[in-house]
Amino acid sequence: MYLEHYGLTEPPFSITPDPRFVFLSERHRDALAHLLFGIGQGGGGGFVQLTGEVGTGKTTLCRLLLEQVPENTRVALVLNPRLTPVELLETICEELHVALPEGARGSIKALVDALNSFLLDAYARGLRVVLAIDEAQNLSVDALEQVRLLTNLETPTQKLLQIVLLGQPELRRILAREDMRQLAQRITARYHLMPLDATETSEYLRHRFRIAGGQRFPFDASALKRIHRHSGGVPRLINAIAERSLLAGYAHDVPLIDARWVDRAAAEVLPASPKPRRWAIALPAVAAMLVAVVVVAWWWTRAPAEAKPARPAVAATAVKPATPTNPERPVANLEAEAFVAALQSEPLRPGATGSVVDWIGERLQPRYLPGLGDGPAVFDAEMQAAIRRFQRDRGLSDDGVVGPATLMALAATERSAGRTE
Repeated sequence: MYLEHYGLTEPPFSITPDPRFVFLSERHRDALAHLLFGIGQGGGGGFVQLTGEVGTGKTTLCRLLLEQVPENTRVALVLNPRLTPVELLETICEELHVALPEGARGSIKALVDALNSFLLDAYARGLRVVLAIDEAQNLSVDALEQVRLLTNLETPTQKLLQIVLLGQPELRRILAREDMRQLAQRITARYHLMPLDATETSEYLRHRFRIAGGQRFPFDASALKRIHRHSGGVPRLINAIAERSLLAGYAHDVPLIDARWVDRAAAEVLPASPKPRRWAIALPAVAAMLVAVVVVAWWWTRAPAEAKPARPAVAATAVKPATPTNPERPVANLEAEAFVAALQSEPLRPGATGSVVDWIGERLQPRYLPGLGDGPAVFDAEMQAAIRRFQRDRGLSDDGVVGPATLMALAATERSAGRTE
């Protein structure tokens, strides 16, 4: 099909986790270093945790890890963690080729005894044993507890089993629960994999195209920017959009793909947004008027008496909320004009930054988003989860989308950073 058209020897943007195509951005190199740390002496027998949004490359990194493990390492890889504790133990034993005595299947004690004997024998032969569980957020509470108990298999000086947990951001929330504190305390290394930025997205596309045998890169600068915008820097979505764009370029005999073809490709491969109802079309304008009234009312009730004009002129674009002081982190001062523009713009995409995101982060602290750093806020999975909790508490649809209704609810929330009145 299009391979000959672009001078390729194989599809460059397949979504299968092929380690040959892996692109190691700085954050991917850091993540791989954490995994290698987990199976080396530095792991100390605890857990290593790698999390990231869907499609950011966790499974690809795991497969790359398996190609780089030392020769004295034995690895059990569990890809389907929706198992009972007994089934999980049986799967681990099968992966490690543990010889099970007759009648051991179905018995947790017999399975653990057989696994312990295998681990002691491996330790005596100078081998390290690693258990890697992909999609670990799907483990049941009982299965997670059984995994934790496996770390109790040890000698007087060393743990016999190193465990690597790979999962979506939900895994972090599960392990942050009070009843999971025993497992959480045994995590010796944590890393959260973020999407690619615009520069990394361009490098990623060029890298995969080159690995597939391509010589003349088919995307112009506008197409690269638009691919990053539509995908949010998520590699799996980048692949899907780029693949569809190449097909369109081949079908229409286009030598160089620009933003128009990328937009068409993204519309075909990404989930379609529902068409707004008639009442929703007028919502941004109504919300803008309400924001202007709220901001002016807020200023009027808090401004010193001598600062109030006799006949105030209400203008949404001229009103600025008072800036609270906080020696640790300055609170974002979002002008009413910028806020109204945010109401009328499209929802935030993963990885978004800016004054609106800073403002949202401050409004979510500390109840929904504790520990926000000193740098610029990022609309990542953690902030989106905080948005969902906020929406549930306000009776809104907990879809994690920062639309007009959510922005209005946030505007009615007092900033929790140090306010001076």
